Amino acid sequence: MMTMTTTRRRTTTITMTMMMMMMTLMMMITTMATITMLLVIVTIMLLLLLMTMLLLMMRWRRRSRTRTMTRATTTKTTTTMMMMMMMMMMMTMMMTMMMTMMMTMMMMMMMMLMMMMMMMMMMMMMMMMMMMMMMMMMMMMMMMILMMMIMMRCDYVDDDADDNDENDDVDENNDTVSSNLTH
Repeated sequence: MMTMTTTRRRTTTITMTMMMMMMTLMMMITTMATITMLLVIVTIMLLLLLMTMLLLMMRWRRRSRTRTMTRATTTKTTTTMMMMMMMMMMMTMMMTMMMTMMMTMMMMMMMMLMMMMMMMMMMMMMMMMMMMMMMMMMMMMMMMILMMMIMMRCDYVDDDADDNDENDDVDENNDTVSSNLTH
């Protein structure tokens, strides 16, 4: 009897340690994946911002021929930039939320494995996959709409600046001339 109990205890301890090791490994993998994903997302956001900045700068260079930007146009461009920044913030927030959801799902999976409910685990996996697909689709749609809106806004700003080009130039020149004469 004693021998039986000892062997049983040993096997149980070994299995427990194995399970614990597996759990830790899985957790490490998930954490690493989440961190890498977040880093990638942040880098993408920064790149997008830089691209938009460059585009705007190029447009300014092309539009403004040795003249300073008028106040109205500058304010409009700043608003567009603010919109872009807000969009980036929103996207990062959404991504972080998705990552947290994934982590929680993984934890649930671990629990299921421990309980040995294979069918339940499979169901959960399917559900998670569907949810992820839906979320990704929604994100893509939102991004497309926002980008379209921003592009439209930028075009509008450019057109406005182009229309008011000559008049503004004349006014500014007159002002400078008069000020020079007076002072």
